[in-house]
Amino acid sequence: MPKRPSRRAGSSPISAPYLRPNCVPFAPHLRPNRNMTANDHRPTAETRSACTSPERAYQADPVFSGKHLYFVGIGGSGMSGLARMLATRGACCSGSDQLASDLTAALDASGIPVSIGQAASAIPARCDLVIASAAIRPDHPELLAAQERGLEVISYAEALGRAQLGRTAVSVAGTHGKSTTTAMLAHILVQSGLDPSVIVGATCPHLGGGARTGSLAIPIGVLRGKPGILVCEACEFNRSFHHHHPTIALINNVEEDHLDCYANIDAIVQSFRAFAERLPPAVQGGKLLIADEGAHRREIAAGLSCEVATFGFSPMADFQVIFDAKASRAGLLQDGIWLAQWSLAVHGDHMALNAAAAAIMAHWLGAEWEAIGAALATFRGVDRRMQRLGTRPATAGSGDEPVTVYDDYGHHPTECEKTLRALRSVENPKRLICVFQPHQHSRTRFLLDQFATSFSSADIVIVPNIYFVRDSELERTKVSSNDLVDKLRERRVDALHIPTFEAIVDHLETIGRPGDLVVVMGAGPVNQIGLEYLRRATAASRGSNASLGAGSRGSAVACHS
Repeated sequence: MPKRPSRRAGSSPISAPYLRPNCVPFAPHLRPNRNMTANDHRPTAETRSACTSPERAYQADPVFSGKHLYFVGIGGSGMSGLARMLATRGACCSGSDQLASDLTAALDASGIPVSIGQAASAIPARCDLVIASAAIRPDHPELLAAQERGLEVISYAEALGRAQLGRTAVSVAGTHGKSTTTAMLAHILVQSGLDPSVIVGATCPHLGGGARTGSLAIPIGVLRGKPGILVCEACEFNRSFHHHHPTIALINNVEEDHLDCYANIDAIVQSFRAFAERLPPAVQGGKLLIADEGAHRREIAAGLSCEVATFGFSPMADFQVIFDAKASRAGLLQDGIWLAQWSLAVHGDHMALNAAAAAIMAHWLGAEWEAIGAALATFRGVDRRMQRLGTRPATAGSGDEPVTVYDDYGHHPTECEKTLRALRSVENPKRLICVFQPHQHSRTRFLLDQFATSFSSADIVIVPNIYFVRDSELERTKVSSNDLVDKLRERRVDALHIPTFEAIVDHLETIGRPGDLVVVMGAGPVNQIGLEYLRRATAASRGSNASLGAGSRGSAVACHS
């Protein structure tokens, strides 16, 4: 067996683990209080442009301060978060998006002007830099106008990489779990008094959104006085994370995805290797945390100059994760000694691994183990990640049990499978009905056989039209939702294709029985099906007949991956 990379080789003194021999023994019988409410640690000051908020001048950014930035596709979670953070750091920010949303309204309210539509004239006369979302096509009118004016145009990933300069940057990478792990780490750091800056690719209630601007320097702990912490996701799509400049990085898992820009899994592994090589040497504080299993750690981590540590359920991992699913309890062992334990309000073994990774990185950044466990016990998740939307009365069958509705962002076969298994285990519904909207035609085509094996935990699978984003019109002709339905039926899954959101809600109204669980799943606007299904029950009790909104027509959403 090849020798595993060791965390000890080249370790710097500040990275020595904080061992707690007197840590309370793991107690799986102590179940979490499911009635607990999340501690609300939202920022108290509203984010404003530093051009109009001189009181935040201490946050001046070495790259962007004083510059006029224009964001094309500013309504995305990552883009809006970056705009908010850079505005707080001294940039004058504005932007546009295809459709109005809660995020664009919040940006406007915080002093960041947003225009709706795709007008070439929307770029302000005074503009130093244009930042484009990954979802924006090269022929977008505003990008063409920027080029005609000779303005510099960079991608969101490039801008994020520049924002990491001069910071203690933490990049969270992996095929799955980036948003949740980033949010978990941010929550721990905030609770521990480390005051991080954060950009999450999702809305996190604990942060009051998808971004947070923290201290210019780390205020406490073993890294006190070092440049302030910036935690952000590192997406492998189009090799975007090669623009990052991390001090600490996580590789949570590595699987086939984004095969529209990677030839095969070998190319994906090589790309993650190139990302890991961007870390500084161990003597300069560079650290990589990589999953013991499922992340191709041998190919990625061998020979790196940074410090390397592994985590996972295996006793062979540098940090062993212990998880009791029935008790929703998790913990960390190192060399047979307990480091931390916590209750989990988010479910599934994948969530236990996400939490463990966040815990380890938080400790590296100066958080104490006891504070880490306490913070994780209060983490309640991020929007659209196995999010419980509510309950409503059933319209078919007999009984008083309600129908429970969940929303999930899963759009990769592994994500779908793990989420459905977790819901089946935790909720134990009489029937599990999954409404899955495939995200991108290319992903659906490349991973069609894998998707076909991912829905065995569901009793019924309903598939609307594939969400069309980024792909070419030619790619759109190569696969359809019916192809997935046919594959599922071959595996004896009760699956059907219903093209529109409105018709799906009608169908749910017809089939919903007491004790059912409905989960709407996908990275497109499929969450509107769940919201409308709940809204109709409320409207019926009030005598209203309002119809499904723009989501039924496949409206744009904040996040694309």
